Amino acid sequence: MEKVVDKTKSGISRAEYIEVETNVRLHITDAGEGRPIVLIPGWPLSDEMYEYQYNDLINNNFRVVGITLRGFGKSDKPYGKYNYDVHASDIEKVLDILDIKDAVLAGFSMGGAIAIRYVSLYNGTHIAKLALCGAAAPIWTQRNDFPYNLPVNAVDGLIKLNYKDRPKLLSDFAKIFSATESSLNEGIGTWLNGICLSASSYATAQCLIALRDTDLRGDLAKIKIPTLIMHGKKDKICSFDLAGQMKAGISDSHIVAFENSGHSLFLEETHKFNTELIKFTLE
Repeated sequence: MEKVVDKTKSGISRAEYIEVETNVRLHITDAGEGRPIVLIPGWPLSDEMYEYQYNDLINNNFRVVGITLRGFGKSDKPYGKYNYDVHASDIEKVLDILDIKDAVLAGFSMGGAIAIRYVSLYNGTHIAKLALCGAAAPIWTQRNDFPYNLPVNAVDGLIKLNYKDRPKLLSDFAKIFSATESSLNEGIGTWLNGICLSASSYATAQCLIALRDTDLRGDLAKIKIPTLIMHGKKDKICSFDLAGQMKAGISDSHIVAFENSGHSLFLEETHKFNTELIKFTLE
Protein backbone atom coordinates (compact mmCIF):
# COMPACT_ATOMS: atom_id res chain seq x y z
CA MET A 1 0.00 0.00 0.00
CA GLU A 2 1.33 3.42 -0.96
CA LYS A 3 1.66 6.30 1.45
CA VAL A 4 -1.05 8.94 1.20
CA VAL A 5 0.61 12.25 0.52
CA ASP A 6 -0.86 15.13 2.54
CA LYS A 7 -1.40 17.85 -0.02
CA THR A 8 -4.03 19.88 1.83
CA LYS A 9 -1.84 22.96 1.97
CA SER A 10 -1.73 23.03 -1.82
CA GLY A 11 -5.51 22.76 -1.97
CA ILE A 12 -5.82 19.03 -2.74
CA SER A 13 -8.19 17.14 -0.46
CA ARG A 14 -7.04 14.29 1.74
CA ALA A 15 -8.24 10.78 1.07
CA GLU A 16 -11.71 9.94 2.40
CA TYR A 17 -11.17 6.19 1.97
CA ILE A 18 -8.09 4.12 2.78
CA GLU A 19 -7.63 0.53 1.67
CA VAL A 20 -6.45 -1.69 4.52
CA GLU A 21 -6.56 -4.94 2.58
CA THR A 22 -7.74 -6.07 -0.84
CA ASN A 23 -11.38 -5.02 -1.29
CA VAL A 24 -11.61 -3.49 2.19
CA ARG A 25 -11.63 0.30 2.40
CA LEU A 26 -12.29 2.28 5.58
CA HIS A 27 -14.02 5.65 5.63
CA ILE A 28 -11.80 8.35 7.14
CA THR A 29 -12.46 11.88 8.32
CA ASP A 30 -9.09 13.67 8.14
CA ALA A 31 -9.10 17.41 8.74
CA GLY A 32 -7.18 20.19 10.43
CA GLU A 33 -3.52 20.90 11.04
CA GLY A 34 -1.38 20.21 14.09
CA ARG A 35 -0.85 17.37 16.52
CA PRO A 36 -3.08 14.44 15.52
CA ILE A 37 -5.99 13.16 17.56
CA VAL A 38 -7.29 9.81 16.27
CA LEU A 39 -10.92 9.00 17.07
CA ILE A 40 -12.30 5.44 17.08
CA PRO A 41 -16.10 5.05 17.25
CA GLY A 42 -18.11 2.61 19.32
CA TRP A 43 -20.53 -0.15 18.35
CA PRO A 44 -22.48 0.18 16.06
CA LEU A 45 -21.58 3.76 15.15
CA SER A 46 -19.21 5.35 12.63
CA ASP A 47 -16.75 8.23 12.74
CA GLU A 48 -19.75 10.50 12.10
CA MET A 49 -20.58 10.17 15.82
CA TYR A 50 -17.79 12.70 16.49
CA GLU A 51 -19.51 15.50 14.56
CA TYR A 52 -19.58 17.68 17.67
CA GLN A 53 -15.93 17.04 18.43
CA TYR A 54 -14.44 17.69 14.99
CA ASN A 55 -14.93 21.45 14.80
CA ASP A 56 -13.71 22.16 18.34
CA LEU A 57 -10.59 20.08 17.82
CA ILE A 58 -9.83 21.58 14.40
CA ASN A 59 -10.40 25.12 15.71
CA ASN A 60 -7.93 24.40 18.53
CA ASN A 61 -5.21 23.57 16.00
CA PHE A 62 -5.32 19.79 15.97
CA ARG A 63 -5.39 17.39 13.06
CA VAL A 64 -8.33 15.03 13.60
CA VAL A 65 -8.47 11.57 12.06
CA GLY A 66 -11.75 9.69 12.55
CA ILE A 67 -11.63 6.04 11.48
CA THR A 68 -14.84 4.11 10.77
CA LEU A 69 -14.26 0.44 11.53
CA ARG A 70 -14.92 -2.17 8.86
CA GLY A 71 -18.56 -3.23 8.75
CA PHE A 72 -19.90 0.13 9.90
CA GLY A 73 -20.95 3.47 8.46
CA LYS A 74 -19.47 4.20 5.05
CA SER A 75 -16.63 1.67 5.41
CA ASP A 76 -16.68 -1.58 3.44
CA LYS A 77 -18.58 -4.44 5.02
CA PRO A 78 -16.84 -7.74 4.22
CA TYR A 79 -17.63 -11.09 5.74
CA GLY A 80 -14.87 -12.52 7.89
CA LYS A 81 -13.40 -11.85 11.32
CA TYR A 82 -14.41 -8.83 13.37
CA ASN A 83 -12.39 -9.40 16.52
CA TYR A 84 -10.32 -6.70 18.23
CA ASP A 85 -7.10 -7.88 16.57
CA VAL A 86 -8.57 -7.30 13.11
CA HIS A 87 -9.74 -3.79 14.00
CA ALA A 88 -6.41 -2.96 15.65
CA SER A 89 -4.57 -4.13 12.54
CA ASP A 90 -6.80 -1.93 10.37
CA ILE A 91 -6.06 1.08 12.56
CA GLU A 92 -2.32 0.40 12.38
CA LYS A 93 -2.48 0.30 8.58
CA VAL A 94 -4.38 3.59 8.41
CA LEU A 95 -1.98 5.36 10.75
CA ASP A 96 1.00 3.97 8.87
CA ILE A 97 -0.37 5.07 5.49
CA LEU A 98 -1.13 8.54 6.85
CA ASP A 99 2.29 8.66 8.55
CA ILE A 100 0.71 9.67 11.87
CA LYS A 101 3.15 10.40 14.69
CA ASP A 102 2.87 11.45 18.35
CA ALA A 103 -0.92 11.15 18.28
CA VAL A 104 -3.55 10.88 20.98
CA LEU A 105 -5.69 7.81 20.33
CA ALA A 106 -9.23 8.22 21.68
CA GLY A 107 -11.73 5.36 21.61
CA PHE A 108 -15.37 5.34 22.67
CA SER A 109 -17.10 2.24 24.08
CA MET A 110 -16.03 -0.73 21.89
CA GLY A 111 -13.63 1.71 20.21
CA GLY A 112 -11.97 2.18 23.60
CA ALA A 113 -11.57 -1.57 24.01
CA ILE A 114 -10.05 -1.76 20.51
CA ALA A 115 -7.73 1.15 21.34
CA ILE A 116 -6.45 -0.82 24.35
CA ARG A 117 -5.78 -3.85 22.17
CA TYR A 118 -4.08 -1.59 19.59
CA VAL A 119 -1.65 -0.13 22.12
CA SER A 120 -1.03 -3.57 23.60
CA LEU A 121 -0.27 -5.16 20.22
CA TYR A 122 1.70 -2.34 18.62
CA ASN A 123 3.48 -0.98 21.69
CA GLY A 124 2.20 2.53 21.15
CA THR A 125 3.35 2.78 17.54
CA HIS A 126 2.22 6.18 16.18
CA ILE A 127 0.59 6.90 19.54
CA ALA A 128 1.91 8.93 22.50
CA LYS A 129 -1.25 9.10 24.65
CA LEU A 130 -4.48 7.15 25.07
CA ALA A 131 -7.98 8.40 25.91
CA LEU A 132 -10.65 5.86 26.89
CA CYS A 133 -14.17 7.27 26.68
CA GLY A 134 -16.93 5.16 28.19
CA ALA A 135 -14.75 2.23 27.19
CA ALA A 136 -16.12 -1.32 27.13
CA ALA A 137 -13.09 -2.59 29.02
CA PRO A 138 -11.37 -4.46 30.48
CA ILE A 139 -14.27 -6.90 30.06
CA TRP A 140 -17.80 -6.00 28.95
CA THR A 141 -19.43 -9.04 30.53
CA GLN A 142 -19.29 -10.70 33.92
CA ARG A 143 -16.96 -13.55 34.89
CA ASN A 144 -16.57 -15.58 38.07
CA ASP A 145 -13.71 -13.25 39.03
CA PHE A 146 -15.20 -10.12 37.40
CA PRO A 147 -18.66 -9.21 38.79
CA TYR A 148 -19.09 -6.03 36.77
CA ASN A 149 -21.39 -4.83 33.99
CA LEU A 150 -23.60 -7.13 31.90
CA PRO A 151 -24.23 -10.86 32.30
CA VAL A 152 -23.20 -12.95 29.29
CA ASN A 153 -26.75 -14.12 28.63
CA ALA A 154 -27.90 -10.50 28.22
CA VAL A 155 -25.50 -10.10 25.29
CA ASP A 156 -26.64 -13.44 23.87
CA GLY A 157 -30.10 -11.91 23.79
CA LEU A 158 -28.82 -8.86 21.90
CA ILE A 159 -27.17 -11.07 19.28
CA LYS A 160 -30.38 -13.05 18.83
CA LEU A 161 -32.44 -9.86 18.51
CA ASN A 162 -30.01 -8.49 15.91
CA TYR A 163 -30.91 -11.31 13.53
CA LYS A 164 -34.63 -11.12 14.34
CA ASP A 165 -35.33 -7.37 14.52
CA ARG A 166 -32.26 -5.14 14.28
CA PRO A 167 -34.25 -1.86 14.40
CA LYS A 168 -35.71 -2.97 17.75
CA LEU A 169 -32.21 -3.80 18.99
CA LEU A 170 -31.12 -0.27 18.16
CA SER A 171 -34.27 1.23 19.66
CA ASP A 172 -33.77 -0.68 22.91
CA PHE A 173 -30.10 0.35 22.94
CA ALA A 174 -31.05 4.01 22.46
CA LYS A 175 -33.28 3.93 25.56
CA ILE A 176 -30.28 3.21 27.79
CA PHE A 177 -27.66 5.16 25.81
CA SER A 178 -27.88 8.26 27.99
CA ALA A 179 -28.51 9.09 31.64
CA THR A 180 -32.26 9.26 30.95
CA GLU A 181 -34.39 8.61 27.87
CA SER A 182 -34.82 12.38 27.46
CA SER A 183 -31.17 13.38 27.96
CA LEU A 184 -30.73 13.69 24.19
CA ASN A 185 -33.33 15.44 22.06
CA GLU A 186 -35.33 13.65 19.38
CA GLY A 187 -33.26 15.05 16.53
CA ILE A 188 -29.98 13.80 17.98
CA GLY A 189 -31.58 10.43 18.67
CA THR A 190 -32.80 10.12 15.08
CA TRP A 191 -29.37 11.10 13.77
CA LEU A 192 -27.63 8.46 15.90
CA ASN A 193 -30.14 5.81 14.88
CA GLY A 194 -29.47 6.53 11.20
CA ILE A 195 -25.74 6.03 11.75
CA CYS A 196 -26.37 2.74 13.55
CA LEU A 197 -28.70 1.47 10.81
CA SER A 198 -25.92 1.98 8.25
CA ALA A 199 -23.91 -0.83 9.88
CA SER A 200 -24.11 -4.33 8.47
CA SER A 201 -26.14 -6.85 10.44
CA TYR A 202 -23.25 -9.29 10.26
CA ALA A 203 -20.70 -6.82 11.68
CA THR A 204 -23.17 -5.75 14.35
CA ALA A 205 -23.48 -9.33 15.59
CA GLN A 206 -19.80 -10.25 15.22
CA CYS A 207 -18.73 -7.25 17.25
CA LEU A 208 -21.24 -8.12 19.96
CA ILE A 209 -19.53 -11.51 20.14
CA ALA A 210 -16.13 -9.78 20.47
CA LEU A 211 -17.52 -7.48 23.16
CA ARG A 212 -18.99 -10.45 25.02
CA ASP A 213 -15.93 -12.69 24.89
CA THR A 214 -12.79 -10.52 24.94
CA ASP A 215 -10.83 -10.16 28.18
CA LEU A 216 -8.41 -7.21 28.06
CA ARG A 217 -7.09 -7.46 31.61
CA GLY A 218 -3.76 -8.75 30.35
CA ASP A 219 -3.54 -5.90 27.85
CA LEU A 220 -3.89 -3.17 30.47
CA ALA A 221 -0.52 -3.90 32.06
CA LYS A 222 1.19 -3.45 28.69
CA ILE A 223 0.03 0.16 28.39
CA LYS A 224 2.89 2.44 29.41
CA ILE A 225 1.70 5.74 27.93
CA PRO A 226 -0.34 8.45 29.70
CA THR A 227 -4.00 7.44 29.70
CA LEU A 228 -7.13 9.51 30.31
CA ILE A 229 -10.28 7.63 31.37
CA MET A 230 -13.48 9.64 30.77
CA HIS A 231 -16.61 7.87 31.98
CA GLY A 232 -20.23 8.72 32.76
CA LYS A 233 -21.30 8.09 36.35
CA LYS A 234 -24.77 7.08 35.12
CA ASP A 235 -23.59 4.77 32.33
CA LYS A 236 -25.94 1.80 31.88
CA ILE A 237 -24.00 0.18 29.01
CA CYS A 238 -20.47 0.34 30.44
CA SER A 239 -20.93 0.82 34.17
CA PHE A 240 -18.70 3.28 36.03
CA ASP A 241 -17.13 0.29 37.82
CA LEU A 242 -15.27 -0.41 34.59
CA ALA A 243 -13.47 2.95 34.84
CA GLY A 244 -12.05 1.91 38.21
CA GLN A 245 -10.96 -1.43 36.81
CA MET A 246 -9.16 0.29 33.92
CA LYS A 247 -7.43 2.73 36.25
CA ALA A 248 -6.28 -0.14 38.48
CA GLY A 249 -4.79 -1.94 35.48
CA ILE A 250 -3.12 0.97 33.64
CA SER A 251 -0.18 2.40 35.58
CA ASP A 252 -0.13 5.96 34.21
CA SER A 253 -3.86 6.70 34.14
CA HIS A 254 -6.43 8.99 35.72
CA ILE A 255 -10.22 9.21 35.68
CA VAL A 256 -12.36 12.21 34.81
CA ALA A 257 -15.91 11.44 35.91
CA PHE A 258 -18.91 12.85 34.03
CA GLU A 259 -21.44 13.25 36.83
CA ASN A 260 -24.43 14.03 34.61
CA SER A 261 -23.80 11.56 31.77
CA GLY A 262 -24.75 8.06 30.85
CA HIS A 263 -22.94 6.28 28.03
CA SER A 264 -23.23 9.19 25.59
CA LEU A 265 -20.91 11.52 27.52
CA PHE A 266 -19.62 12.99 24.24
CA LEU A 267 -23.12 14.37 23.58
CA GLU A 268 -24.53 14.83 27.09
CA GLU A 269 -21.57 16.90 28.31
CA THR A 270 -20.02 17.86 24.98
CA HIS A 271 -18.16 20.95 26.19
CA LYS A 272 -16.57 19.10 29.10
CA PHE A 273 -15.71 16.13 26.86
CA ASN A 274 -13.98 18.30 24.26
CA THR A 275 -12.25 20.46 26.88
CA GLU A 276 -10.86 17.49 28.79
CA LEU A 277 -9.61 15.83 25.59
CA ILE A 278 -7.88 19.03 24.47
CA LYS A 279 -6.39 19.58 27.94
CA PHE A 280 -5.04 16.02 28.02
CA THR A 281 -3.54 16.38 24.54
CA LEU A 282 -1.73 19.59 25.53
CA GLU A 283 -0.36 18.29 28.85
